[in-house]
Amino acid sequence: MDNTEMSVRVIGGPTAVLEIGGLRLVTDPTFDEPRDYPLGAGHALSKTAGPAIRAAEVGPADAVLLSHDQHPDNLDLAGRDYLSQVPLVLSTASAARRLGGNCRELGLWQHADLPRPGGGALRVTRTPARHGPGGTEHLTGEVAGFVLSGTGVPTVYVSGDNASLDVVRAVAGRLGPVDVAVLFAGAAKIPLLGDACLTLTSAQAAEAARALGAPQVIPLHCTGWNHLTEGADDLRTAFAAAGLASRLTLLAPGRSASAGIRG
Repeated sequence: MDNTEMSVRVIGGPTAVLEIGGLRLVTDPTFDEPRDYPLGAGHALSKTAGPAIRAAEVGPADAVLLSHDQHPDNLDLAGRDYLSQVPLVLSTASAARRLGGNCRELGLWQHADLPRPGGGALRVTRTPARHGPGGTEHLTGEVAGFVLSGTGVPTVYVSGDNASLDVVRAVAGRLGPVDVAVLFAGAAKIPLLGDACLTLTSAQAAEAARALGAPQVIPLHCTGWNHLTEGADDLRTAFAAAGLASRLTLLAPGRSASAGIRG
């Protein structure tokens, strides 16, 4: 793989290893085995599948892109332990306050430039994310998305837990088009918010691909948890209905794919 390409290896849930520009980045570390996480009022999030690879098998990473720390399906117990093994965690202001240590706040639309081994930098820009319907931010908390960019590397959007197409359009207008969209899908729902989705539905993911101009879409966070209501079959159906089937790359946990700069 040369520097004009990147690779994505799915570990499970929202967790993946991105190799781009000579750097290795990990998204939302979740390495616990299946278990329940109490939410209060008799409700719980249930992890139904363990990671495809253990944290110790990931190998050295240059940074973690942490969309948020307040929900166990984006940062579980083993994931918290994993954070101490990397030199840098990029996340929200509230996550930086809670986690401290190597967790660095990125303000909205601010960026960090990560030095690349061969010279130059990979730019990581913080983008907005709305983790549910408008007006529920006090319940769901602060969430970040990210755009990766740099000379000679693909432009990559990592959505984080976002349920808003308006947010996607804002990202596209400011930083698009993108070469690869890594979209947290799954149409997540919890009893507290009824039928409202906390992440993109499959149909919204297809619309997001169109808005971003992304020729390749790699969904994450659509398996492995009981509150995810849509999966791979729903994504295939939605992208086919939108005439975008060729853009969809579905990866089972443990599998990887490469992508490059648009032709």
